[in-house]
Amino acid sequence: MPVARTSLPDLAERLLAGDKRALGRAISLVEDDDPEGWALVRELYPRTGNAAVVGITGPPGAGKSTLLAALVGHARARDREVAVLSVDPSSPFTQGALLGDRIRLVDHYLDPHVFIRSMASRGSLGGLSEATLQAALLMDAAGKDDVFIETVGVGQAEVDVVDHADTVVLVLMPGSGDSIQAIKAGVMEIPDVIVVNKADHAGADATVREIRAALTLGPPRERDVPIVRTRARSGEGVDELVERIAEHRAWLIGEGLLEERRRRNLAGEVIGLAAARLRRRLERSLADDPSVVELLDEVAARRVDPASAAEQLLERQS
Repeated sequence: MPVARTSLPDLAERLLAGDKRALGRAISLVEDDDPEGWALVRELYPRTGNAAVVGITGPPGAGKSTLLAALVGHARARDREVAVLSVDPSSPFTQGALLGDRIRLVDHYLDPHVFIRSMASRGSLGGLSEATLQAALLMDAAGKDDVFIETVGVGQAEVDVVDHADTVVLVLMPGSGDSIQAIKAGVMEIPDVIVVNKADHAGADATVREIRAALTLGPPRERDVPIVRTRARSGEGVDELVERIAEHRAWLIGEGLLEERRRRNLAGEVIGLAAARLRRRLERSLADDPSVVELLDEVAARRVDPASAAEQLLERQS
């Protein structure tokens, strides 16, 4: 016997009241590309824009999850409502998140004022899935004061966390070579705060020097990027990190840049969604439109070049 689906108005009402199950259900709908999920976001969108969204990025093993748990604990000590969105590598078989909710942030999982969700990147080149910002918007609508987005890793194609967060925190660790890799990948251009975690390890001073040198090589910035040394497991440096995140947000607001940044982020989301949907439409046309198959045959026979074929496809979609 089929399970009755919750009506959209009821789900929206429960989500606005802070119901964790309603929020989880709403995110699942969006993640599954269910039309009801997008309708829900559309209905709730005017109720968003209140949460502070912080992106946490960095290479695997840098201690992002441990540091994130400390940040959540700090926020809860101030009675703030918190949501965490961890974007994990996708399973090649199920397209689900390989790292589950219960593995991360164990100490906060049962806290009724903390909502934790893992989301599969599903092969997104930027390390964030198409539904990430939609999930963050739903968390915002549910009354969360702080929304933390933790990304898969860091690299050339994983810098789009900057398009989802008010403040971006880059987490590195000493002696791993990740700071050099981040420099090469251009990642040093995206953070608002840089953390050297596991700062008690040998090489911490050298890592800080490398980061400072890299920052001087980049384009001019309106604000210096602070570097914070932490030991996430012991909590050392976490208070300073919280202060630096708060200072960045206060600076954005004071300079009138918060709304400008969010406008840019949302514009990027609109373009990203449009591009993803256009791609899916084109892929479906491969099976449904013999003329597309014929065009690709022409490319394979080297009678039409790929760029010209792409232009022809775009013209047909307009």
